[in-house]
Amino acid sequence: MRSYVDWRSGFSFVGTILRKLSMAPLVPALVAVYYGENILPFIVTTVAMFGAGFVLEQLRDDRELGKREAFLMVSATWLIVPIFGAIPYLIAGQGTIAQPVNALFESMSGFTTTGSTVLAEISFEQHSHSILLWRQLTQWIGGMGIIVLMVAILSELSVAGAQIINEEAPGFSLEKLTPQIQETARALWKIYLGFTVAAALVYYALHFAGVAPNMGAYNAVAHALTTMPTGGFSPEARSVEAFAPIVQWAVMPFMIVAGTNFALLWYLFNGEPRQLTKNPEFRTYLLAVAAIGSLLSVLLVTGLGIAEIPTNIGQLSGDLENSLRQGLFQTIAIITTTGYASMDFNTWGESAQLVLLFAMFLGGSAGSAAGSVKIIRWYIVSRAMGRQLFTTIHPSAIRPIRLNDDTVNEETVRDIFVFIFTFVSIFVFSTVLIYLDALRIGLDISALEAISATIATLGNIGPGVGIVGPMDNFRPFSAPAKLYMVVLMWIGRLEIISVLVVFTPSFWQR
Repeated sequence: MRSYVDWRSGFSFVGTILRKLSMAPLVPALVAVYYGENILPFIVTTVAMFGAGFVLEQLRDDRELGKREAFLMVSATWLIVPIFGAIPYLIAGQGTIAQPVNALFESMSGFTTTGSTVLAEISFEQHSHSILLWRQLTQWIGGMGIIVLMVAILSELSVAGAQIINEEAPGFSLEKLTPQIQETARALWKIYLGFTVAAALVYYALHFAGVAPNMGAYNAVAHALTTMPTGGFSPEARSVEAFAPIVQWAVMPFMIVAGTNFALLWYLFNGEPRQLTKNPEFRTYLLAVAAIGSLLSVLLVTGLGIAEIPTNIGQLSGDLENSLRQGLFQTIAIITTTGYASMDFNTWGESAQLVLLFAMFLGGSAGSAAGSVKIIRWYIVSRAMGRQLFTTIHPSAIRPIRLNDDTVNEETVRDIFVFIFTFVSIFVFSTVLIYLDALRIGLDISALEAISATIATLGNIGPGVGIVGPMDNFRPFSAPAKLYMVVLMWIGRLEIISVLVVFTPSFWQR
């Protein structure tokens, strides 16, 4: 049967994206020159991406990029770019990421801003400054979306540009904030870049002021590159725990911004701050952070959330500032799916860990860099449940679900329930599969660890609990399990449906 998808055009635009992104590895190459390190991994990657992109571009014809081709382009881009992103790790040949499966895992985790890692060692003794910076840069590139960046550059996508942003942006599509979709993409990237620069300056200012001696220029830039995309990769083995408490307080507001709908930030910078305060998703987002953060802080300060083991977590009990900081920081890092750690929450008790596990299913705002299910979906589900209870008592009542001043149409409500059902189904199936594979290779993990490993990758969150905790890694899993998690990160970044639809027969037929 004839295919009605112009796959040649779809892949030709993937080639254009590859060619444009081929300049990115030159950034860590310059860092390598500065530190006297090997630049070959990045030069080879640049040449490979440029060459492959040029070849794919030759597939282009004169037809417009339509809806199906946009789906194909988005899905293929997020799979192909991480494959090329693994090249520096393989050529550098340093540590556990020198193995092909591990290199792909690390690259996919970077570009999808997941933050899960297979690195068994994170130090400048084991890895060069340039390789570690490449990890951070992959997250920054993936943060607001490779496609959104390309829409701002490629005028050819003027017809399908809105569709591309619609399918790539987490959650609901970003509003068309300006008359031209390219202008919208550029405006969003200016906001993204602006906050990244601001974060780097704030972090370095703390070093300059003498209150964060190890937050030098390199660390300031590296952490700014992974805060705004809600990525969480850090060149420090102990993540943000390696820095003074004031750094942890400074990181929190930037994580909150990164988990906020960037369209709302656009309104804020264009003289409409009321769009923030009247937006129900933003209010629910802040409420979730405050409620869960407060609960965790109470559990920690009272000792109820502390494991009965001799560790420095005992300092939390009775220490209000430390408990409040740890509870809020980890809540924000998990809800926004940033994945930073201000301490090893593996040392927390089961009650506190279960609260964090619950938070992993929330996610940040739609139209942000955050992953997981998203606050807006849970908000609309709660409104739909309330409506169902009301109409059960008043069957003749008509009660639409409203968001701001608009009515949410029933098709959108249905799509949300379908998404959540699909998300949960994949989550349950994957948890069982990962758990059984661990048993197959003799890896001793609990059901809770299998659950957290699954949601950490499918929800693009980063760390889990136990064997995949914030100070541990995913290296112990088998190669097939890690490849499966690569797929989970891929479909999770693209909101599942956008990828799965490409594999349905109806997608390729009339």
